[in-house]
Amino acid sequence: MVNIAVFVSGSGTNLEAILKACESGDISSGRVMLVVSSRDGVFALERAQERGIDAKVVSRKSFSSPEKYGEELNRILDEYKIDMAVLAGFLSLLPRNIIEKYDRRIINIHPSLIPAFCGQGCYGLKVHEAAIERGVKISGATVHYANEVYDEGEIISQKAIEVLPTDTPESLQRRIMQECERVILSEAVEIVAKRISEEKSKNSGFLKSL
Repeated sequence: MVNIAVFVSGSGTNLEAILKACESGDISSGRVMLVVSSRDGVFALERAQERGIDAKVVSRKSFSSPEKYGEELNRILDEYKIDMAVLAGFLSLLPRNIIEKYDRRIINIHPSLIPAFCGQGCYGLKVHEAAIERGVKISGATVHYANEVYDEGEIISQKAIEVLPTDTPESLQRRIMQECERVILSEAVEIVAKRISEEKSKNSGFLKSL
């Protein structure tokens, strides 16, 4: 099984979707071993506690440099033998030393069809406000590999829905979360976890043959 860390900054609705997918078997190649929050007191930490999952609060503001921040994150992930990370509403940009260590093993969910309405400062309800203001007819969600630039990494999957004439930013956010994010995030977690599991098996077999 692939050990997964889920990074959060808020209520943890996508964390909940991942946990339920693990329980149902939709995610069968990995298990959530750790939740990392950028802020204390968020509801996502309660969700982790209810499931008996260890949680850590690591604030970027507590460190003098991105490198120090990355070192602490790497230390924690090593402690829990983490194989992959899922950024599920995580608002901090990960530094180079963790991105490089977990190359193609960190994925992010964004509530738009990248490259539309993405990048620094475009998160949460702001994304849907921008979509409605622009008058787009279709929006959705994207799962992609994370790199050192907000929402720029290689796309893994996308799912679209129609933007209704009656939609408000709140209703659009809710529908995208329910109809897009929860579907493609669990699918992407399984796709990446399965690949990592197969890579681990191959490497293990190679070492045994030496």
